[in-house]
Amino acid sequence: MGSATNNRRDDAPLVLGFPTYRQPAQRLAHSAGLGYADVVVHRFPDGESLVRLPERLPKQVILCCSLDDANRKLVELELAAATVVQLGAEQLTLVAPYLCYMRQDIAFHPGEAVSQRVIGTMLARHFDTLVTVDPHLHRTSKLRDAVPLRRAVALSAAPAMTAWLASRTERPLLLGPDEESAQWVGAIAAPAGLEFGVARKQRLGDREVRVELPDLAFAGRHIVLVDDVVSTGHTLAEAAMQLMAGGAASISALVTHALFVDGALARLQAAGIGDICSTDSVLHPSNRIYLADMLAAALVED
Repeated sequence: MGSATNNRRDDAPLVLGFPTYRQPAQRLAHSAGLGYADVVVHRFPDGESLVRLPERLPKQVILCCSLDDANRKLVELELAAATVVQLGAEQLTLVAPYLCYMRQDIAFHPGEAVSQRVIGTMLARHFDTLVTVDPHLHRTSKLRDAVPLRRAVALSAAPAMTAWLASRTERPLLLGPDEESAQWVGAIAAPAGLEFGVARKQRLGDREVRVELPDLAFAGRHIVLVDDVVSTGHTLAEAAMQLMAGGAASISALVTHALFVDGALARLQAAGIGDICSTDSVLHPSNRIYLADMLAAALVED
């Protein structure tokens, strides 16, 4: 088993972290003043997983697992959550800074699974509390409507992003690449008194988009593209190419959840984005904003 934090009371809550998200889970435990232990995961050649937990657990356990690469991680989370209860824990909290399967909240075509409802119900079977960051909800107004458990906390990374921008010398223009990003861009820009705008996006397919920039002066400006989730990066790349054509001096990206799949990082760099900053909701080399303090504070009920 990996390292564990000792010197804790036997009845104190314990943070359990998965191998793929160990360091942020350890930071969470440190910020919350709690003990930490690893969830040990062994993957067999056929793809199945063996999950092993500490033999002795307190009544309250906090599982910390970011749910990118969801199809694999959800099975391991399900195994761990069921075993925690078998080992005697009575209160189970999930800290999932990135929460998967939230986009599909209705059936767009007959026969489609409404994944938000299915996954939300699955998580609610095991957990009493969920803490996540900037969940990608569309028509669902409250996180608890998507994940119907006792306490569902949706935090915003905007204050941490504002603080990160404030630590830099330049005063950039912030741009959201589509209408969905408007809430994040405004929440980040307003406290710092920064100018911002929002582009319009037309999705032509999973990997093809058209972006229309707002009527703002971009020439000679430093632009920071702001988004909550970046997957393939096509939307940000399209916006960046138009900004470069419009004479932008430099372009950066500020992202909550850096999924960055299918060559996204190379795509963004090729489009002219020189600096990329993300939170550690999903582990990536661009992580510069740590969420542990914010997540730890949310573990204390109002």
